[in-house]
Amino acid sequence: MNKNSNVFKVDRNTNRINPLKKRRFSDLGFKERDHIQEWLVHQSNALGEDLLIIQKEFDGFDDTRERLDLLALDKAGNLVIIENKLDDSGRDVVWQSLKYTAYVSRLTKAQIVDIYQQYLVTYEGGGSSTDKICEFLEVDDIDEAVLNSGNSQRIMLVAGHFRKEVTATVLWLISRGVRIQCFRITPFSLENDVLLDIDLIIPPPEATDYMIGISSKENEEATVQGVQKERHQIRFNFWSHLLTIFRNKNIELYSNVSPTKDHWINAGSGLSGCPYSLVFGKSESRVELSFSRGDTLWNKSIFDKFYEHKDEIEHAIGKKLEWKRLDDKKSSRIVLAHSFDGFDKNNWSTIVEWMAENILLFQKVLSPYLDKYGQAMKNSHSEDSLNMEEDQME
Repeated sequence: MNKNSNVFKVDRNTNRINPLKKRRFSDLGFKERDHIQEWLVHQSNALGEDLLIIQKEFDGFDDTRERLDLLALDKAGNLVIIENKLDDSGRDVVWQSLKYTAYVSRLTKAQIVDIYQQYLVTYEGGGSSTDKICEFLEVDDIDEAVLNSGNSQRIMLVAGHFRKEVTATVLWLISRGVRIQCFRITPFSLENDVLLDIDLIIPPPEATDYMIGISSKENEEATVQGVQKERHQIRFNFWSHLLTIFRNKNIELYSNVSPTKDHWINAGSGLSGCPYSLVFGKSESRVELSFSRGDTLWNKSIFDKFYEHKDEIEHAIGKKLEWKRLDDKKSSRIVLAHSFDGFDKNNWSTIVEWMAENILLFQKVLSPYLDKYGQAMKNSHSEDSLNMEEDQME
């Protein structure tokens, strides 16, 4: 949205549009720290991508009392410095953010993990920073995560208005390879409500796509080094070994799957978004049934129906399972795990036998429930309709 554009409300009754009133945050009583900062903390994808907020009001700089508003990780493991201003960017915001970027560029992986752990303890009531970072980056363990590599740091500036000296400096920095973005945030009044428009103004979206593409290439090149290169090769070799044995055993579930460097492979269960997964890690292996459609309510509803039969399912499988509803996530899953030293090739045959036995057992025991509940929910988005369908079946 450019600065001269307006936001309108459509009146269906009169077939007319009415402009919403543009407001100032200060006039509405909003503040940087109490409001804008908290909005971004609790809706971290509001700036156009998934970010993991790892600290707010970060002051861990030597010999200075300065505080950076928000520190985050992006999906490539890069540190993101987020600076928030209210109605005006001021003239020093770029210099301020560059200082913070220089400070955090020296942070090691261990320090980042510790900073996030402090954040979890202080603001989230605890939890494991290592586990959450691994889940966010979709890696098997923290040894594999690449955090704050080289000059990969990014800057996001958020303000109601950017001065020309700020935008000119930002554009110059971008031309010199600095990864910096400006987001203009504008409040509008709608009766008793306030609407918020968040608009990426620098760089324009097409330039952003180019920057992301360059970042992805750099990240891909980085992953062929060191421990990641070794782990990717180990996984590829393991899955090649497993798929060969599965073919020899006439296990058709993964017949259309190719070896991969990822720590997991999926096979269809017959129900979209609910794969049977094999997970191969350094310290454990798992078989899983995931409920991972785009509809969170759907995933939780079908998981809950399976959980109602927990005892009979575990009795049929003959083992205790991990029932991971994952209330703070979109997906849910049913898991059977076993500890193995996966990177010792001498254990691979044992691991493959364990996976073969248990994924077939999963398929045998869980498929009837998928047929029963999955088909009932195929075109449903509510638990009520699932319950209604179940009553009819019974």
